[in-house]
Amino acid sequence: MKVAIIGGSGKIGRWFADFLLKEGVEVIITGRNEEKLRQVKKQLGVEIATSMEAVSRADVILISVPIDNFEEVVKQLQPCVQPGQIIMDITSIKASPVAIMHRYLKTATVLGVHPVFGPGASGIANQNFVLTPTNDEETSLARKVKGYLETRGASVSIMTPPEHDEMMTVILGLAHFIAIVSADTLLNFNKLNQMKAISGTTYRVLLTLVESVLSEDPELYASLQMNLPGITETEQLFLKSTQAWTEIVENKDRPEFVTRMNTLKQRLEKLDPDFGQAYENMYRLLER
Repeated sequence: MKVAIIGGSGKIGRWFADFLLKEGVEVIITGRNEEKLRQVKKQLGVEIATSMEAVSRADVILISVPIDNFEEVVKQLQPCVQPGQIIMDITSIKASPVAIMHRYLKTATVLGVHPVFGPGASGIANQNFVLTPTNDEETSLARKVKGYLETRGASVSIMTPPEHDEMMTVILGLAHFIAIVSADTLLNFNKLNQMKAISGTTYRVLLTLVESVLSEDPELYASLQMNLPGITETEQLFLKSTQAWTEIVENKDRPEFVTRMNTLKQRLEKLDPDFGQAYENMYRLLER
Protein backbone atom coordinates (compact mmCIF):
# COMPACT_ATOMS: atom_id res chain seq x y z
CA MET A 1 0.00 0.00 0.00
CA LYS A 2 1.11 3.54 -0.74
CA VAL A 3 -0.08 6.53 1.27
CA ALA A 4 0.34 10.15 0.18
CA ILE A 5 0.27 12.84 2.86
CA ILE A 6 -0.57 16.32 1.61
CA GLY A 7 1.04 18.71 4.07
CA GLY A 8 3.35 15.98 5.27
CA SER A 9 6.11 18.39 6.24
CA GLY A 10 3.96 19.85 9.04
CA LYS A 11 4.16 18.50 12.58
CA ILE A 12 1.17 16.16 12.53
CA GLY A 13 1.71 15.18 8.90
CA ARG A 14 5.29 14.26 9.72
CA TRP A 15 4.06 12.30 12.76
CA PHE A 16 1.76 10.18 10.59
CA ALA A 17 4.47 9.68 7.98
CA ASP A 18 6.75 8.29 10.70
CA PHE A 19 3.95 6.10 12.10
CA LEU A 20 3.04 4.65 8.70
CA LEU A 21 6.66 3.96 7.81
CA LYS A 22 7.02 1.95 11.02
CA GLU A 23 3.90 0.05 9.95
CA GLY A 24 5.68 -0.95 6.74
CA VAL A 25 3.65 1.38 4.51
CA GLU A 26 5.18 3.18 1.54
CA VAL A 27 4.81 6.94 2.07
CA ILE A 28 5.08 9.99 -0.17
CA ILE A 29 4.64 13.49 1.21
CA THR A 30 3.82 16.66 -0.68
CA GLY A 31 4.02 20.29 0.31
CA ARG A 32 4.88 23.79 -0.83
CA ASN A 33 8.02 24.34 1.21
CA GLU A 34 10.89 22.54 -0.52
CA GLU A 35 13.29 23.11 2.37
CA LYS A 36 10.90 21.49 4.86
CA LEU A 37 10.31 18.61 2.47
CA ARG A 38 14.05 18.00 2.17
CA GLN A 39 14.34 18.01 5.96
CA VAL A 40 11.63 15.37 6.25
CA LYS A 41 13.24 13.28 3.52
CA LYS A 42 16.55 13.41 5.37
CA GLN A 43 14.89 12.60 8.68
CA LEU A 44 12.52 9.81 7.57
CA GLY A 45 13.79 8.71 4.18
CA VAL A 46 10.40 9.23 2.51
CA GLU A 47 9.65 10.13 -1.08
CA ILE A 48 8.84 13.85 -1.48
CA ALA A 49 7.13 15.93 -4.16
CA THR A 50 6.05 19.53 -4.62
CA SER A 51 3.60 18.61 -7.38
CA MET A 52 0.09 17.46 -6.48
CA GLU A 53 0.21 15.01 -9.40
CA ALA A 54 2.41 12.71 -7.33
CA VAL A 55 -0.55 11.69 -5.16
CA SER A 56 -2.27 10.04 -8.13
CA ARG A 57 -0.05 6.99 -7.55
CA ALA A 58 -1.23 6.50 -3.96
CA ASP A 59 -3.91 4.13 -2.70
CA VAL A 60 -4.79 6.42 0.21
CA ILE A 61 -4.42 10.19 0.54
CA LEU A 62 -4.27 11.98 3.89
CA ILE A 63 -4.93 15.71 3.83
CA SER A 64 -3.08 17.42 6.68
CA VAL A 65 -3.35 21.14 6.05
CA PRO A 66 -4.73 24.13 8.00
CA ILE A 67 -8.51 24.60 7.92
CA ASP A 68 -8.13 28.01 6.31
CA ASN A 69 -6.27 26.50 3.31
CA PHE A 70 -8.32 23.32 3.06
CA GLU A 71 -10.66 24.19 0.18
CA GLU A 72 -7.83 25.64 -1.91
CA VAL A 73 -5.80 22.44 -1.47
CA VAL A 74 -8.76 20.19 -2.31
CA LYS A 75 -9.40 22.20 -5.49
CA GLN A 76 -5.77 21.61 -6.51
CA LEU A 77 -6.11 17.92 -5.66
CA GLN A 78 -9.30 17.38 -7.67
CA PRO A 79 -7.74 16.88 -11.16
CA CYS A 80 -5.22 14.39 -9.76
CA VAL A 81 -7.67 12.07 -8.00
CA GLN A 82 -8.12 8.59 -9.46
CA PRO A 83 -11.36 6.58 -9.24
CA GLY A 84 -11.35 4.30 -6.22
CA GLN A 85 -8.82 6.27 -4.19
CA ILE A 86 -9.48 6.73 -0.48
CA ILE A 87 -9.09 10.28 0.80
CA MET A 88 -9.14 11.20 4.48
CA ASP A 89 -8.65 14.57 6.11
CA ILE A 90 -7.12 14.77 9.58
CA THR A 91 -8.18 18.29 10.50
CA SER A 92 -9.64 19.16 13.92
CA ILE A 93 -12.97 20.32 12.45
CA LYS A 94 -15.12 17.99 10.41
CA ALA A 95 -18.38 19.44 8.99
CA SER A 96 -16.75 21.95 6.63
CA PRO A 97 -13.84 19.75 5.39
CA VAL A 98 -16.14 16.76 4.79
CA ALA A 99 -18.57 18.95 2.81
CA ILE A 100 -15.68 20.35 0.77
CA MET A 101 -14.37 16.86 -0.05
CA HIS A 102 -17.85 15.77 -1.15
CA ARG A 103 -18.11 18.86 -3.37
CA TYR A 104 -14.85 18.34 -5.26
CA LEU A 105 -13.79 14.69 -4.89
CA LYS A 106 -16.78 12.83 -6.28
CA THR A 107 -14.87 9.88 -7.77
CA ALA A 108 -13.12 8.96 -4.50
CA THR A 109 -14.29 7.55 -1.18
CA VAL A 110 -13.75 10.22 1.46
CA LEU A 111 -13.75 10.02 5.25
CA GLY A 112 -13.39 12.65 7.94
CA VAL A 113 -10.86 11.58 10.57
CA HIS A 114 -9.80 13.45 13.69
CA PRO A 115 -6.82 12.17 15.66
CA VAL A 116 -7.54 13.90 18.97
CA PHE A 117 -3.90 14.28 20.01
CA GLY A 118 -0.84 16.24 19.00
CA PRO A 119 2.53 15.36 17.50
CA GLY A 120 3.99 14.86 20.98
CA ALA A 121 2.24 11.47 21.26
CA SER A 122 4.61 8.48 21.34
CA GLY A 123 2.14 6.26 19.45
CA ILE A 124 -1.57 5.66 18.87
CA ALA A 125 -2.07 3.34 21.85
CA ASN A 126 -4.50 4.95 24.34
CA GLN A 127 -5.13 7.85 21.94
CA ASN A 128 -8.59 8.95 20.76
CA PHE A 129 -9.75 9.03 17.14
CA VAL A 130 -13.09 10.25 15.78
CA LEU A 131 -14.38 9.06 12.39
CA THR A 132 -17.25 10.90 10.69
CA PRO A 133 -18.82 8.92 7.82
CA THR A 134 -21.90 10.33 6.09
CA ASN A 135 -23.13 7.43 3.92
CA ASP A 136 -23.01 3.63 3.68
CA GLU A 137 -19.78 3.50 1.67
CA GLU A 138 -18.00 5.79 4.14
CA THR A 139 -19.42 3.85 7.09
CA SER A 140 -18.00 0.62 5.68
CA LEU A 141 -14.60 2.31 5.33
CA ALA A 142 -14.88 3.75 8.83
CA ARG A 143 -15.43 0.29 10.30
CA LYS A 144 -12.26 -0.97 8.60
CA VAL A 145 -10.24 2.02 9.84
CA LYS A 146 -11.71 1.56 13.32
CA GLY A 147 -10.62 -2.07 13.39
CA TYR A 148 -7.11 -1.18 12.20
CA LEU A 149 -6.69 1.49 14.87
CA GLU A 150 -8.23 -0.50 17.72
CA THR A 151 -5.94 -3.48 17.13
CA ARG A 152 -3.10 -1.03 17.79
CA GLY A 153 -4.59 0.16 21.07
CA ALA A 154 -6.43 3.30 19.98
CA SER A 155 -9.90 4.31 21.14
CA VAL A 156 -12.20 5.08 18.19
CA SER A 157 -15.61 6.79 18.09
CA ILE A 158 -17.90 7.13 15.07
CA MET A 159 -20.30 10.07 14.79
CA THR A 160 -21.61 12.62 12.30
CA PRO A 161 -19.49 15.68 11.38
CA PRO A 162 -21.87 18.13 13.14
CA GLU A 163 -21.87 15.99 16.31
CA HIS A 164 -18.08 15.99 16.25
CA ASP A 165 -17.82 19.74 15.85
CA GLU A 166 -20.34 20.41 18.62
CA MET A 167 -18.24 18.36 21.04
CA MET A 168 -14.94 19.86 19.89
CA THR A 169 -16.28 23.32 20.67
CA VAL A 170 -15.89 22.33 24.32
CA ILE A 171 -13.13 19.69 24.15
CA LEU A 172 -10.76 21.91 22.16
CA GLY A 173 -12.26 25.39 21.92
CA LEU A 174 -13.21 25.97 25.55
CA ALA A 175 -10.18 24.14 26.94
CA HIS A 176 -7.80 26.22 24.82
CA PHE A 177 -9.69 29.42 25.69
CA ILE A 178 -9.38 28.72 29.43
CA ALA A 179 -5.65 28.04 29.05
CA ILE A 180 -5.00 31.23 27.05
CA VAL A 181 -7.02 33.45 29.39
CA SER A 182 -5.31 31.82 32.39
CA ALA A 183 -1.93 32.57 30.83
CA ASP A 184 -2.97 36.18 30.30
CA THR A 185 -3.94 36.36 33.97
CA LEU A 186 -0.88 34.60 35.39
CA LEU A 187 1.55 36.76 33.44
CA ASN A 188 0.20 39.83 35.23
CA PHE A 189 2.01 38.59 38.31
CA ASN A 190 5.71 39.35 38.60
CA LYS A 191 6.70 36.27 40.60
CA LEU A 192 5.72 33.45 38.28
CA ASN A 193 8.96 31.50 38.82
CA GLN A 194 8.74 31.83 42.59
CA MET A 195 5.11 30.65 42.54
CA LYS A 196 6.10 27.65 40.43
CA ALA A 197 8.86 26.74 42.88
CA ILE A 198 6.46 26.54 45.84
CA SER A 199 3.32 25.48 43.96
CA GLY A 200 0.93 22.72 44.87
CA THR A 201 -0.50 20.06 42.60
CA THR A 202 -3.53 21.99 41.31
CA TYR A 203 -1.45 24.99 40.26
CA ARG A 204 1.11 22.73 38.56
CA VAL A 205 -1.66 21.07 36.54
CA LEU A 206 -2.98 24.51 35.53
CA LEU A 207 0.49 25.70 34.57
CA THR A 208 1.11 22.52 32.57
CA LEU A 209 -2.11 23.15 30.61
CA VAL A 210 -1.18 26.81 30.05
CA GLU A 211 2.36 26.08 28.90
CA SER A 212 1.34 23.17 26.65
CA VAL A 213 -1.18 25.37 24.79
CA LEU A 214 1.06 28.44 24.60
CA SER A 215 3.94 26.34 23.22
CA GLU A 216 1.95 25.44 20.10
CA ASP A 217 1.29 27.30 16.84
CA PRO A 218 -0.90 30.40 17.42
CA GLU A 219 -2.20 30.19 13.84
CA LEU A 220 -3.65 26.72 14.51
CA TYR A 221 -5.35 27.83 17.72
CA ALA A 222 -6.68 30.99 16.08
CA SER A 223 -8.08 28.90 13.22
CA LEU A 224 -9.90 26.62 15.67
CA GLN A 225 -11.35 29.56 17.60
CA MET A 226 -12.57 31.21 14.39
CA ASN A 227 -14.07 28.07 12.84
CA LEU A 228 -15.58 25.95 15.61
CA PRO A 229 -19.38 26.36 15.56
CA GLY A 230 -20.97 27.94 18.59
CA ILE A 231 -17.63 28.78 20.19
CA THR A 232 -18.63 32.37 21.03
CA GLU A 233 -21.76 31.23 22.86
CA THR A 234 -19.76 28.62 24.78
CA GLU A 235 -17.12 31.13 25.85
CA GLN A 236 -19.79 33.67 26.80
CA LEU A 237 -21.36 31.01 29.05
CA PHE A 238 -17.95 30.46 30.66
CA LEU A 239 -17.53 34.21 31.23
CA LYS A 240 -21.04 34.42 32.69
CA SER A 241 -20.22 31.63 35.13
CA THR A 242 -16.93 33.32 35.98
CA GLN A 243 -18.75 36.54 36.82
CA ALA A 244 -21.28 34.73 39.01
CA TRP A 245 -18.57 32.99 41.04
CA THR A 246 -16.57 36.23 41.30
CA GLU A 247 -19.59 37.98 42.82
CA ILE A 248 -20.02 35.18 45.38
CA VAL A 249 -16.39 35.56 46.46
CA GLU A 250 -16.56 39.36 46.42
CA ASN A 251 -19.66 39.27 48.66
CA LYS A 252 -18.00 36.70 50.93
CA ASP A 253 -21.11 34.55 50.62
CA ARG A 254 -19.69 31.37 52.12
CA PRO A 255 -23.03 29.43 52.29
CA GLU A 256 -23.76 30.10 48.61
CA PHE A 257 -20.22 29.08 47.62
CA VAL A 258 -20.47 25.79 49.53
CA THR A 259 -23.98 25.05 48.24
CA ARG A 260 -23.03 25.66 44.61
CA MET A 261 -19.83 23.64 44.87
CA ASN A 262 -21.67 20.71 46.44
CA THR A 263 -24.28 20.88 43.68
CA LEU A 264 -21.57 20.71 41.02
CA LYS A 265 -19.91 17.81 42.84
CA GLN A 266 -23.15 15.84 42.99
CA ARG A 267 -23.89 16.42 39.32
CA LEU A 268 -20.41 15.28 38.29
CA GLU A 269 -20.61 12.19 40.49
CA LYS A 270 -23.76 11.15 38.62
CA LEU A 271 -22.34 11.90 35.17
CA ASP A 272 -18.77 10.63 35.53
CA PRO A 273 -18.17 7.16 37.02
CA ASP A 274 -14.45 8.00 37.38
CA PHE A 275 -15.09 11.18 39.35
CA GLY A 276 -13.80 9.69 42.62
CA GLN A 277 -10.41 8.95 41.08
CA ALA A 278 -9.80 12.49 39.84
CA TYR A 279 -7.52 13.57 42.68
CA GLU A 280 -5.32 10.50 42.33
CA ASN A 281 -5.30 10.87 38.55
CA MET A 282 -4.03 14.44 38.90
CA TYR A 283 -1.01 13.21 40.87
CA ARG A 284 -0.33 10.38 38.41
CA LEU A 285 -0.51 12.85 35.52
CA LEU A 286 2.18 15.04 37.07
CA GLU A 287 4.35 12.09 38.04
CA ARG A 288 4.37 10.90 34.41
